[in-house]
Amino acid sequence: MIELIPRAHLFGNPLRTAYRISRDGTRLAWLAPVEGVLNLWVGPAGDPASGAPVTADRHRGIRDYEWAYDGRHLLYLQDTDGDENHHLHAVDPLTGTSRDLTPIAGVAAYLAKRSKAVHGSVLVGINARDPRFHDLYAIDVASGARRLVQENPGFAGFLVGEDFSARLAIRTEPDGASTLMRPDGDAWTPWLTFPAEDSRVSGATHLDAAASAVFCRDSRGRDTAALTRVDLATGAATVLAHHPEADIGAVLTDVDSHEPLAYAVDRARRRWHVLDPRVAADFAFLEARAIGDWHVTSRSEDDRIWLIAAESDLRPWATYLYDRAAGRLDALGSAKPELDAAPLRPMAPLTIRARDGLDLVCYLTRPAGAEAPGAMVLVVHGGPWARNRFGCNIYHQWLANRGYAVLDVNFRGSTGFGKAFVNAGDREWGRRMDDDLLDAVAWAVEAGVADPSRVAILGASYGGYAVLAALARNPGTYACGIDVVGPANLETLVRTIPPYWESFRAQLYRAVGDPDTADGLALIRARSPVHVADRIKVPLLIAQGANDPRVRQAESDQMVAALVAKRIPVTYLLFPDEGHGFARPENSLSFHARAEAFLGRHLGGRVEPIHRHKAEGRAMRILRDDPPA
Repeated sequence: MIELIPRAHLFGNPLRTAYRISRDGTRLAWLAPVEGVLNLWVGPAGDPASGAPVTADRHRGIRDYEWAYDGRHLLYLQDTDGDENHHLHAVDPLTGTSRDLTPIAGVAAYLAKRSKAVHGSVLVGINARDPRFHDLYAIDVASGARRLVQENPGFAGFLVGEDFSARLAIRTEPDGASTLMRPDGDAWTPWLTFPAEDSRVSGATHLDAAASAVFCRDSRGRDTAALTRVDLATGAATVLAHHPEADIGAVLTDVDSHEPLAYAVDRARRRWHVLDPRVAADFAFLEARAIGDWHVTSRSEDDRIWLIAAESDLRPWATYLYDRAAGRLDALGSAKPELDAAPLRPMAPLTIRARDGLDLVCYLTRPAGAEAPGAMVLVVHGGPWARNRFGCNIYHQWLANRGYAVLDVNFRGSTGFGKAFVNAGDREWGRRMDDDLLDAVAWAVEAGVADPSRVAILGASYGGYAVLAALARNPGTYACGIDVVGPANLETLVRTIPPYWESFRAQLYRAVGDPDTADGLALIRARSPVHVADRIKVPLLIAQGANDPRVRQAESDQMVAALVAKRIPVTYLLFPDEGHGFARPENSLSFHARAEAFLGRHLGGRVEPIHRHKAEGRAMRILRDDPPA
């Protein structure tokens, strides 16, 4: 019998993760727990074991940070219990002194730019003047002094130069197109437009250091997005890279000029392609190390030191320090070393043909010893403008270890596979997007992977919506479902989006329907699972963060109420200190303990006991438990 991997090893805190190198290459920063909460640590690059924590958060933890260019401070974002009103903080590792750089109640801030040319300051977006749009401020990191650089009259964002001046703005058009605007005195004039059919996969990525050119992903005149360079003076565009099977993905740029050095293409697996011969030997060296799928996460200012994050399907994320001059690759360790010797299962990329001919890139993991059809969990990704990827997927390993086959589907609407594929999801929520999931289940049954009577569906965010829609539309397909922060009523969803999503509204309406038109409202209501809750015939588990600003608690509340009114079994878990997902390890452990027990009850897989004496279950509120665990 394969050993049971403890949930705490799968869903607990990493040992160390998210390493960043200081600009001078002498120090490392990383995230690691202190009393069970992720905090920032700093140590010498040559001896990280001697590092120490420099923050003392005891609640939600830190997850997003960078070094400031002043060579001293670290910058990190934090919200309150998942409300996504992030504040930007600076901490001095030498003194431990921390400062909130955006101490304004109720605002959401983001780090817009760090620059070599402005070492002591950072550019920050703050929506204090208008909650829908972020103005740009230069903030002195040491003192917190704030200076307005660019007021935002209604743009989705800006591209700024090394001096923090706004050189281009991004305007979303009413039909969902995206236009690059250029400054003209105090006004802005249109310069380059990506039509609505291109705008989900196309757009400007960054300026070169001289602000003489802008780099874009551009699908105009082709299906998959190419990497292009557009001269700001002449408008002349040069195609730097293109791949017929997938959009251009990650791009590595020169630390000084910001010109692209290499790019990745990710259809079933990530593959790097070198543009500049100066890094050809580096890529050849790293590819020869057989460390798995990798990317560069941080670099010293002189570009001598690269930090490399790598994973395979059988090895969790590990970080390496690569000294380019010395030709040396040193391991900094695995994020979850307790999994290094665990009985992990291989992931198989495959392509499934949808009923209308679209190719769906999928990933399958089967439990040890699986030869006959067995229980399967179909996992639906969120977004839907996102995608599944190859790697050490914790959900795949968890579920396969419990005895289930696991199948991920890049259904239509997923990103990375060209504009025709992503646009094929428009107005198809709960219809052709659901057909893709049905076709994947049918493939798994025909291939001898899945027992048709023992298939579950699980998803979060859009994936949670897909669970609700699938159970209502296909009452005989699934044995049970798990919905995490999934919208149940598309009308209330689109009418309660966060204010700072205003520039995204046109794209959302393009996808689901415009509630301010008769046909759009009819479409939205027809595709909302809450209105057909009585069609659901199998047990359902719903989990929700009380502070979720994207999919509000009312979405889950109304779905549960509709199910209870029809006497349909539903378990409802509410997390009072979470938002759009579960950031705190104790909440993640609580949810996964209940989800595991739920799947075991309805699919017959293995179950680790719920550890009520540990972290599991402390904060979670069980608002409905039908039938009781």
